[in-house]
Amino acid sequence: MNKSGQITLVLISVLFSIFQTIVNHDDIFTVDFLIFTTIAWLVGWQYDRARFYGKKARDSEDNYKKLIDSLPKAVIIHQDHKVIYVNKEAVKMIGATQKEEVIGTSIHNYLFPEYKERLTERLKQVKKEKLPLNNIEYKFIRLDGSLFVFEGASMYITFEGKEAILSIGKDITERKAQTEQLLQKSEKLALLGQMAAGIAHEIRNPLTSIKGFIQLFKIEHHREEYYDIVLSELDRINNIVGEFLVLAKPTAAVFAEKDVKDLIKDVVTLINTQSILNNVQIFVEFECDLPKISCEENQLKQVFINILKNSIEAMPHGGNIDVRVKAKDEDKISILIIDQGVGIPKERIPTLGEPFYTTKEKGTGLGLMTCYKIIESHNGLLTVSSEVNEGTTIEILLPTITQRVFSLS
Repeated sequence: MNKSGQITLVLISVLFSIFQTIVNHDDIFTVDFLIFTTIAWLVGWQYDRARFYGKKARDSEDNYKKLIDSLPKAVIIHQDHKVIYVNKEAVKMIGATQKEEVIGTSIHNYLFPEYKERLTERLKQVKKEKLPLNNIEYKFIRLDGSLFVFEGASMYITFEGKEAILSIGKDITERKAQTEQLLQKSEKLALLGQMAAGIAHEIRNPLTSIKGFIQLFKIEHHREEYYDIVLSELDRINNIVGEFLVLAKPTAAVFAEKDVKDLIKDVVTLINTQSILNNVQIFVEFECDLPKISCEENQLKQVFINILKNSIEAMPHGGNIDVRVKAKDEDKISILIIDQGVGIPKERIPTLGEPFYTTKEKGTGLGLMTCYKIIESHNGLLTVSSEVNEGTTIEILLPTITQRVFSLS
């Protein structure tokens, strides 16, 4: 430890005492001289000690910053939502050229709006726990406006003598995209295998029937009902392949602003003939001043047709179908289709929408699967509730044209 302060103060005390002796002709070694020299020695010692530990702290702080700068992960140190230090990796991640562009700014400047509440709750936990918390994902905005996903952990620290929060993590945008692609591929492969098995099973049944009747043709030439059965089975194969192609064929959907009332009116007019023949009446009820939606018109019409056809077929003895359309949750439209059919057992509802799982004798399940796929592509939700021998209610929720949708992709 450097003793320059101690030496300096003692030397000053001695020189002052010598000056006093020369001026006043007093003895130099007096009680006052001893007291002042002792005080100077103690103060100088304390000063040197404080300076030593201050330098040690500064050196430690500098080494700490050097350590942070050398880390391969981004480090952001912030206090009261204000950035007080960042390392080189964080500067690069945010899209800045130097630390000064980031230090002093609010951390909310780089946070995607939907994640502000998540960050606020996270910081409360950090201050409460005082221990490093596990990784969590945030959506961040670079200085150039581009988006990225940041995965990081946070902990409470002391930085430059002040309490602060250190967040350390990395940009996982590319990794997340690759993971999602792998999951999608995995899901598609699993679905493809499931559908292939279902198609093979569904087509083999009518082919077996056709083969049997063709063999009968060799023996009995005048049974016309055999021809009807063969044609019916061929139609069944054609329907299976047609529904499968709707699912498999990639289509470039063109979304446009539409009034859901017009779509439903068109569909009800189209399907009314079938409903009347089956002794089914369709009642439509619209709420006033419904907001418009962004949709692919033909796809949504296909959904309504499929569901209404299912409802009609679920009422072999006739009945009523209620279609109710209303605004819901300020930014959504709810479309309820309620029938008085045979209903669906509760244990079967979770499997609806799976290929070739159906409650109908000659169904394929692809129709409802198509409905789920179309509603999902419209950022909507399709739910089914049912009671056996009482009826089924299907609700479709669609976002309105005014809803703000933030994509995380």
